[in-house]
Amino acid sequence: MSLGEAITGTQMAVIDGNSAALGVPPKQLMESAGNAVARAVRSVVEPGGDVTIVAGRGNNGGDAFAAARFLDEYDVRVRLLGHAKTITTDIARENWAALQRSELDAAEWRDSSAIEFDDPVLFVDAMLGTGISGRVREPLATAAGRLNDSETPVLSVDVPSGLDGETGTLAENAVEADHVVTFHKPKPGLDALDASVTVADIGIPAAAERFVERGDLLRLSRPADSHKGDFGEVLVVGGGPYTGAPALAAQAALRAGADLVRVACPRSVADEIQSYSENLIVRPFDGERFTSNSVARVRELAAEHDSVVLGPGLGAAENTLVAVQEFLGNYDGFAVVDADALQVVPSVETDATLLCTPHQGELEAMGGETAADWRERADLVESFAAELGQPLLVKGPYDVLSDGERTRVNRTGNPGMTVGGTGDVLAGTVGALAATQEPLAAAAIGAYVTGKAGDRVVDRQGYGLVATDLLGAIPPVMWEDNDA
Repeated sequence: MSLGEAITGTQMAVIDGNSAALGVPPKQLMESAGNAVARAVRSVVEPGGDVTIVAGRGNNGGDAFAAARFLDEYDVRVRLLGHAKTITTDIARENWAALQRSELDAAEWRDSSAIEFDDPVLFVDAMLGTGISGRVREPLATAAGRLNDSETPVLSVDVPSGLDGETGTLAENAVEADHVVTFHKPKPGLDALDASVTVADIGIPAAAERFVERGDLLRLSRPADSHKGDFGEVLVVGGGPYTGAPALAAQAALRAGADLVRVACPRSVADEIQSYSENLIVRPFDGERFTSNSVARVRELAAEHDSVVLGPGLGAAENTLVAVQEFLGNYDGFAVVDADALQVVPSVETDATLLCTPHQGELEAMGGETAADWRERADLVESFAAELGQPLLVKGPYDVLSDGERTRVNRTGNPGMTVGGTGDVLAGTVGALAATQEPLAAAAIGAYVTGKAGDRVVDRQGYGLVATDLLGAIPPVMWEDNDA
């Protein structure tokens, strides 16, 4: 029996973060999750039964700590695998402290030798949540083995300890659950278990999935052992009639974290584009515009990059649009398509993924429809993305992004961002993010970050911002808000 669409541990972390931004904090969600676990216990054990909770040091354990407070009618024992002082989150630590103050039977098992199970009516497995992969490690591995060797039923919290929350893969020494209570939506792999699974509503608002909020920034990471190239190489194809647009897009891609950004542009404007910043790497092709004569050269360059930003400053000359069509027709990578290049997309046949970033006028020129109300507009954008077969990020007072199946709405930004060049900054930002994120996530984060950068500029100096003001505001939005 299908449990419905599964979401990964990463997606769940984003939703939790967005819930907090919308006024539903993690502590409230943990309390609701604890209540859901208690209800699940009641569904399989008669009042008065012995229940042993085996908990880890993260929020999965915190959910179970909260559950213990709702199980007065049971003989509950809570066993923490590790030192209480090393509990990893504030809210889990607060719930552990609440157990101590309530004088419930809660004790630490600080190493494998301390693990000693009694014979309860039910074990509650709350050792590991969705954020792990690979084998279960000690001392949890010993505990998992003891649970599996016992004839006592096991109820797992969110997922059985040892289930990879991204892939649904079950480690060979994972807990073998008889029952699972998972939160909000199913997780990958649960539908393949020989266990009863309950999906519990814990009060996450629908808006946490609909709107892009700072929780989406939790997808970003910059590990200490990173190497050059890990965060992508971006090619901006632009310039000719205009030079500022490709320079803005390229600088935005660098500010958004790309390791290397190159600009493919007509030789006639290469020096001018280079002069905007010493950080830019320019790869000129012959001529004053992008034409069919340059397609082979640009295609060779594109093949060496993780993503392409196509359109800034190219203009709408007929021979340029023909070249855009020829390029896309034989490209199979990822491209952010912006500005005049957008009008080619509806008629081109391509194996590429094209994230199109039109404003509402450009959307209508492509054959799409728009509406004043954002809800109606979201439906129209989703329908057009499905028809187009390509993802869309439609700019407006509320940005709407959709791949034809999933649709999100971004609410950052302000009227000061109607100034020219902000769309080029957005295109470059999304192009950089696409090197490490799937297209819809890149669009969501890019829209949020660019809009929030504009909001910070206006908060600081008022209206009258220019596109270059956004560049320096991008990194603080990406990384300061990521820690919020």
